Amino acid sequence: MDPVQWNVGLSRLVLSGIMGLAVGDALGVPVEFRERETLARDPVVGMRAYGTYNKPAGTWSDDTSMTLCLMSGLAKGLDYDEIMRNFLKWYKAGEFTADGHTFDVGTTTSAALERFERGVPALECGGTGEYDNGNGSLMRILPLVFYLSTVYGVNFQDSSEAFDIIHNVSALTHAHKRSQIACGIYLSIAAMLLSGSDLEHAIKIGIHKAMEYYEKQPEYAEELGHLSRLRSEDFKKIPREKISSSGYVVSSLEAAIWCLLNTNDYASCILEAVNLGGDTDTVAAIAGGLAGLAYGYEAIPQDWLDVLVRREYLEKACYEFSLALARRDTGSQS
Repeated sequence: MDPVQWNVGLSRLVLSGIMGLAVGDALGVPVEFRERETLARDPVVGMRAYGTYNKPAGTWSDDTSMTLCLMSGLAKGLDYDEIMRNFLKWYKAGEFTADGHTFDVGTTTSAALERFERGVPALECGGTGEYDNGNGSLMRILPLVFYLSTVYGVNFQDSSEAFDIIHNVSALTHAHKRSQIACGIYLSIAAMLLSGSDLEHAIKIGIHKAMEYYEKQPEYAEELGHLSRLRSEDFKKIPREKISSSGYVVSSLEAAIWCLLNTNDYASCILEAVNLGGDTDTVAAIAGGLAGLAYGYEAIPQDWLDVLVRREYLEKACYEFSLALARRDTGSQS
């Protein structure tokens, strides 16, 4: 592909995915922790103000902030220390935030960042326990699909090195293999969307390719039982009441994929995710990243974009990230 065409295409994909994530995050922030039954009586239909964190409409949270931190780090290359330094700037100084204030930080994430600040090596900071399987690495992993596609191509699922990088980026905060697998599955689906697959096919084949890889890795294969529902041909048909939308990484991944499979456009998908209740912002962010890639930036409702806090900052970050990747990619081809 011509370098100029590649740059334009990559830039649009980055914008679609990252803004899809940010909008989902912002829609979920005001109702985080609300019960599903409560939202059934008063469902979210658009951007709301205040609520759980008393923030103006369109305010995004840690999901988007940590995604921006990862983008900023990857724009300079793969440097785990640099990524962690960005996380610390967010965590301690309010950088990469919607309003200069850091909020809604997960316990596993905060513990990892405190370790890094004390001098623990970046790849040894993440929690490794059974209870360190929150969705904190899954929610911010999406930018890595763009980096990997420039290094290994969109079929990076064939590369063990690519999976090693996914696992390392997760392990900065969440080092349990279950969290790493969830990130691998998610990015495998995203890669299928980058290659032009339709959404349902991307989900099916993306899950299959990731599972096929993990089955050959004994240290990961023993964890696959926890994600077995995703392999079911009938996963789409699971009743809504059987879908959990908690902060547990497996539940968040399942909920996001279920919403994607049971809707036909960006807005419907994100509203379904938010109205599941529970960890509303993160489930909607996880779903929103893939929905953005599947349906495109133009599919995000304009009235939602219009109230998104620091929209120009977010869009500029997307452009700068895609430009940095395109330079890297064309440079490696020359």
